Amino acid sequence: MISVVVPVYNEEGNVEELARRVARIMTSLDGRPAYELIFVNDGSKDGTLSALRHAAREIREIVIVNLSRNFGHQLAATAGLEAARGDAVILMDGDLQDPPELIVDFLAKWREGYDVVYAVRRSRKGESWFKRTTAGLFYRGVRRLTKVDIPLDTGDFRLMSRRVVDALGSSRERHRFLRGLVSWVGFNQTGVEYDRDARFSGKTKYPLSKMVRFAIDGVTSFSDVPLRMASLLGFVTSIIAFAVGIYEVLLRLFTGYNLPGYTSTIFAILFLGGVQLIGIGILGEYIGRIYDEIKGRPLYLVAGVERAGEPETASTTS
Repeated sequence: MISVVVPVYNEEGNVEELARRVARIMTSLDGRPAYELIFVNDGSKDGTLSALRHAAREIREIVIVNLSRNFGHQLAATAGLEAARGDAVILMDGDLQDPPELIVDFLAKWREGYDVVYAVRRSRKGESWFKRTTAGLFYRGVRRLTKVDIPLDTGDFRLMSRRVVDALGSSRERHRFLRGLVSWVGFNQTGVEYDRDARFSGKTKYPLSKMVRFAIDGVTSFSDVPLRMASLLGFVTSIIAFAVGIYEVLLRLFTGYNLPGYTSTIFAILFLGGVQLIGIGILGEYIGRIYDEIKGRPLYLVAGVERAGEPETASTTS
């Protein structure tokens, strides 16, 4: 059985077309394997849920996981993975930038024995130069800062075997960076190149502010390098301050000249204050993550699950 998981938020213009394309691909596969198409409605405020129910009347394999509110893309994806029943699970976005036709290549690699088959973006249509540049810097920066070998130019579009999905289910951290977690799990992994399409309709749900937050989550989830950098910066600053102090003492002893300067004083104050605030900010990021984790709240709340031929499942937590 094959599971296709699609987290969606305000994607009413995309979900029906996506469902039709996935269904067409799955029914054309050799052997006609059983499949389920799981849409996770992440608290959408538009007509996404109605569009999903309309598509489900035509495509009986659709499963609707309706979250109680918006929990964010990574937790919505986690909810879909944990609802999936398939031997192989394919995770993709709902904006049709990830072409469903790549599922055929994913399954071919999976049958060769790979546990993870990830999609590598060869080109990115419909995106600005700024978005492409910052995305490239993000992937390379995260890879250098973390201890996990995260493939470059890959998103969450990938196939995972059942044992990989089960391994991910054992991780209950709240600030999730799924592509990093999948790399951390290990097993046999390979990539498939593709050209990323422009959005079918609607607007991106990842503006710059969310991308920055996502980058911070990615780094702090898998690396203590920022903490080490803060310590190193403090150490270097202390050495510079000590050297300047020795210089001023020697200047006074041997020349008698030690006129205090307003510019140098202000520079020293602002520099040291900036270093301290940077260090406190980095510590705050990690402490904030600890605070969220120790509360032990569920990662997400499911308002209901709708499967064809089955009664709607009541609310659950996870």
